[in-house]
Amino acid sequence: MLEASPEPFAVESLRDRVSPAEWAARVDLAGCYRMVAHYGMADMAANHVSLAVPGEEGAFLINAYGMLYEEITASSLHKIDLDGNVKLEARFRGLPQGVTYGVNRAGFVIHAAIHRARPEYTCVIHTHTWAGMAVSMLECGLLPLNQTAMRFAKIGYHDYQGVALDLAEQESLLSDLGDANALILRNHGLLTVGRTIGEAFNAMHRLELSCRAQLAALACNAKLNRVPDAIVEATWNNYQPGTRRPYGVLEWPALLRQMDRLDPSYRE
Repeated sequence: MLEASPEPFAVESLRDRVSPAEWAARVDLAGCYRMVAHYGMADMAANHVSLAVPGEEGAFLINAYGMLYEEITASSLHKIDLDGNVKLEARFRGLPQGVTYGVNRAGFVIHAAIHRARPEYTCVIHTHTWAGMAVSMLECGLLPLNQTAMRFAKIGYHDYQGVALDLAEQESLLSDLGDANALILRNHGLLTVGRTIGEAFNAMHRLELSCRAQLAALACNAKLNRVPDAIVEATWNNYQPGTRRPYGVLEWPALLRQMDRLDPSYRE
């Protein structure tokens, strides 16, 4: 049994040790972790949301492994490079003896692969939701049977290769993602990317809704209403970045205001 620390849990502030641009990115990322928890997409301390550090090539922020999404703050994020080296470590007080909150290996393998090969995607989100895992187990995958799901009509699929600890998996992960902004990890979960953190969160929120809607429809054990391929294609095209404004532009400030109303401690 782990021996409890005699002092309360606390995170040392990093605000004075980073640039204003990095601090703003940290606040955004911490807010995103809180949103993932608020919208029911967290898996205790598992999974990750990563964000490239502005103006610092090859560096990105990721959660300290061990914290719940609902308690992550701007100072509790590690800054690491594309090889997994910690460039700025979040520091904690009050952890049980022998416990450290480091960088999760599987999170590094998945997220570093995308940050290295696709730097235009500044944010990567990976989840293990019940709906995402369920759809990832279905041979049919995600069906474009409602308007929201049609946004992901050309989603990528990545076959399960075990816990993502081997760097050799990065190549196939990138190949399966292709030009899409979302990926279903077979027998595993969901992944989205974005040029901004708001864009990546928007994609994950909509992908999660699509999975939940499909499972609800399948549970009715009734005939599903199919949509003609031409309409699916046209709808998918209407959702593309070249057709409409970028996702996340409108709602991201509002989402941060929501987090401020719920608990502004993520900004610390």
